[in-house]
Amino acid sequence: MTIQFQRFGGPTVVFGVGGVTFITDPTFDPPGQYPLGSRVLTKTEPAAGTPDDAGAVDVVLLSHDQHPDNLDTLGRAFAASVPVVLSTPAAAARLGGQVTGLEPWSHTDLPRPGGGHVRVTAVPARHGPDGTEHLTGPVTGFVLHGDGLPTVYVSGDNASLDVVAAVAARFPSVDVAILFGGRARTALLGDADLTLGAAGMLAAARLLDAKTVVPVHVDSWAHFTEGIADVRAAFETAGSAHLLR
Repeated sequence: MTIQFQRFGGPTVVFGVGGVTFITDPTFDPPGQYPLGSRVLTKTEPAAGTPDDAGAVDVVLLSHDQHPDNLDTLGRAFAASVPVVLSTPAAAARLGGQVTGLEPWSHTDLPRPGGGHVRVTAVPARHGPDGTEHLTGPVTGFVLHGDGLPTVYVSGDNASLDVVAAVAARFPSVDVAILFGGRARTALLGDADLTLGAAGMLAAARLLDAKTVVPVHVDSWAHFTEGIADVRAAFETAGSAHLLR
């Protein structure tokens, strides 16, 4: 089963599994400066399309809501128009409405057109070094799976290969890994990585034995210290460029 992906820049991509259309971390705001507490995040590029260009989406997979590079103003309005939003319990408490918060390793079953379901399992994510969760806030990843369907891993903003290994232990056959990269860094944690860099994305792909890797969260923001060129170079050097979509 071939999955088509529509990228919008940053962490935002639309794709379908089993007749259900998903979007990750919707971000559509224009370039500019976006306050975050005492800091400012700078968006450097516009989205590659408008919310209307995303089409009819059934489910938002929201890794977290507390950072504007993962959920911005237009993204919030878009998410409010989608029937199902899955995220962390903290995000569900803040956003309300149709947002369902999933604890790690819990799941929900989404009906497929014509019968059956896509199971979405929430999986851990660590948005920075161990012990900094109280600063960066809770984040979740997701695994989509079901009878006759490809298994799709969505990492969310995760910097931990230990977390990836735990996911791989539960889901030993990952067909598609949507990996959030960029090696994000901010003044909050100095030179600590808040997301995987290119080398970490390659290591994650190997841990998951992923057949296809879709890199996202590698452009459009000044605090991303690596881009898609770094990802391509890492995979090409390792002889794994064929995995990249």
